[in-house]
Amino acid sequence: MLQKFDERNRNLIVNVNGRLVPRDDAGVSPFDSVVQGGDAVWEGLRLYRGRIFRLEQHLDRLVGSAKALAFGHVPAREAIVEEIRRTLEANRMFDGVHIRLTLTRGVKITSGMDPRLNQSGPTLIVLAEHKAPVYSTDGLSLVTSSVRRFPPDCLDPKIHHNNLVQSILAKIEANVAGADDALMLDTRGFVAETNATHVFVVERGVVRTPRLVACPEGITRGAVLDLCRDHAVPHEECDLSLTEVYRADEVFCSGTMGELAAVTRVDGRGIGDGRPGPMTRRLSEWFRGLTAEEGTVVAGEAVGG
Repeated sequence: MLQKFDERNRNLIVNVNGRLVPRDDAGVSPFDSVVQGGDAVWEGLRLYRGRIFRLEQHLDRLVGSAKALAFGHVPAREAIVEEIRRTLEANRMFDGVHIRLTLTRGVKITSGMDPRLNQSGPTLIVLAEHKAPVYSTDGLSLVTSSVRRFPPDCLDPKIHHNNLVQSILAKIEANVAGADDALMLDTRGFVAETNATHVFVVERGVVRTPRLVACPEGITRGAVLDLCRDHAVPHEECDLSLTEVYRADEVFCSGTMGELAAVTRVDGRGIGDGRPGPMTRRLSEWFRGLTAEEGTVVAGEAVGG
């Protein structure tokens, strides 16, 4: 699974601290904290017909992560939303858009890791791209990575930070193995998530997903659990071993970038009958309905064409 360049993104306008610039001219200072030490927080947002799905929850996570990292200043939510609107308007975007929202600690007065060197406030980056859900609807293959997800006493996954080297190393292993993504375990040997998404298994009609021990608080993950509650689908958050994944009737993953996607092969073992299962299809349909109904309006039909 390799994303391909979308020609519609060739002349993108990127927003860096309120400056709208062509993609090839966009950049941040080499003194910015995100360059110096990956010292930033981020969110992935998706735009459906002028509405961003669960924008407030994404902003809650962004602000909460910035507070946990002791950022000296966090822009007001209204200001962040306004920059998102300006970016979408500049690109004439309305639907089928993924937005990468990044907030760094800002520019340092000199190179170094000490946050006291940041004396000019944060840097806000809004990158919006034309991007459909990136995963195949036919089923993904996963391979278990040797790289473990950190528990809270090492680096709390509830901080949605830009230090993504763990994910990159796991993805390298998946690429070498010819798999779509990597399944990552926690330090106890239980399933945490993949290198990019949350994981669900279905067995005898019960939907299960790992507890929030070594994986972040996923917005799409939360939406799936809400759908299970709303439609009286048995579900639970629990520790899951690899054996429980291997023997599952269905496996699927969730995330803003790819929505819900079936997993049909894990570590060379077929899952179910090798096709997206009925529960995965049902939840995907309900999720599409949810995204059609919910969301914060940020772009108008006239803007998107």
